[in-house]
Amino acid sequence: MNKREIGSRYESMAADYLTSQGYEILARNYQNHRRGEIDLVAREGRFLVFIEVKYRRDTREGDPGEAISTLKQQRIRKAALVYLYEHRLPMDIPCRFDVVTILGKEIRLIRDAF
Repeated sequence: MNKREIGSRYESMAADYLTSQGYEILARNYQNHRRGEIDLVAREGRFLVFIEVKYRRDTREGDPGEAISTLKQQRIRKAALVYLYEHRLPMDIPCRFDVVTILGKEIRLIRDAF
């Protein structure tokens, strides 16, 4: 499997997990070539949630949550603004940025991660 296939596999696993937690998945791999990519977009209650998924087989390369740099966070925020604009959503809609980490087979949800 190449990296894209591996990423898709774990994003699907994260989407299934989030659905079981009450999230409604609205989009997968939302891309804006100038602004970046968002792994999952979902709704949880009144919140529109932009979700980054990070996977690590083990901790040799560190915790997967540590792999989200400040630059990556900025790109996700910019892509989220484009998502709001493209979907004609009000700019004051309550939004949140969550992270799903997968370490081996353990899934962890970090709400309001950044």
